Amino acid sequence: MKIGMLTGGGDCPGLNAVIRAVVRKGEEVHGYEIVGFRYGWRGVLERQVVPLTVAGTRGILPRGGTILGSSRTNPLKEADGVERCREALRAEGVDALVAIGGEDTLGVAACLAEAGTAVVGVPKTIDNDLGATEVTFGFHTAVQTATDALDRLHTTAESHDRVMVVEVMGRHAGWIALTAGMASGADVILIPERPFDIDEVCEALRRRHARGPSFSIVVVAEGATPREGTMATVSAERDEFGHVRLGGIGNRVTEEIKARTGYDTRVTILGHVLRGGTPTAYDRVLATRFGLAAIDAVADGAFGTMVALRCGRIERVPIAEAVAELRTVPPELFEEATVFFG
Repeated sequence: MKIGMLTGGGDCPGLNAVIRAVVRKGEEVHGYEIVGFRYGWRGVLERQVVPLTVAGTRGILPRGGTILGSSRTNPLKEADGVERCREALRAEGVDALVAIGGEDTLGVAACLAEAGTAVVGVPKTIDNDLGATEVTFGFHTAVQTATDALDRLHTTAESHDRVMVVEVMGRHAGWIALTAGMASGADVILIPERPFDIDEVCEALRRRHARGPSFSIVVVAEGATPREGTMATVSAERDEFGHVRLGGIGNRVTEEIKARTGYDTRVTILGHVLRGGTPTAYDRVLATRFGLAAIDAVADGAFGTMVALRCGRIERVPIAEAVAELRTVPPELFEEATVFFG
């Protein structure tokens, strides 16, 4: 069999570990020929194909990013997008496809599976917001990177009696903000699941500064939004999947805190720093397990499924289930964090 593979959406620490695992077991255990499509679904549509071998993928385990490249190309924007993908796979002689990505990439994979294409999904997102799996690789690395940065910002904030606002990734789910914020002892955490009142944020900071110490750390997810009418926001352009290109809420929160409290307030936007660099040991192992399970699913003919982590085991779930509903921060977990606010 000839197996295709692609990585779509934002890059993520651990992608190369998945690629390596699929190739290693696919070639040496199952005897498959493995090829990669460059730049996600764009590579399928444009038939940009590269061979993937055990020899050619040696040494990529600790590397960040993806050797295949990625893009946010959305075949579903075109009326014949699904059929064009299916035709490209047929033309390249690909018998089955392993699609590695988040809700958008796997959403396309679900449509292909429904149309009869042999597809297996692998969950990937640093936001940790994919349904049907307890955790996604890349999240652990992103949280560790954010925590390290927050620890460093604590010392400079304390030295200058400043409020430091730190913006992290998290479009619809605040897992990175909440986890890194709790791990680093942040004084306020703002997440997409809980619209915030900037007056309440400022009051929490005033309480903290009144009793000492006179510095604070505010962690805000890029998708966090103020309650209606409490703070002005700005609009932004959208990508091919209809998502607003986020970024900037950290600046707005900084301006409002400075204006309402008079505190010396600075902003740090971690942004794509969270996506880059070497994956942690946890993410390397999880990504490897996902890759091994994905090629086994191909061998078993379990198409239309995604590999998922559940209670420490790698299981197969329908791709459609994985993308049906986002995994967001539960209210009770956020409430635990609020004990330390202000």
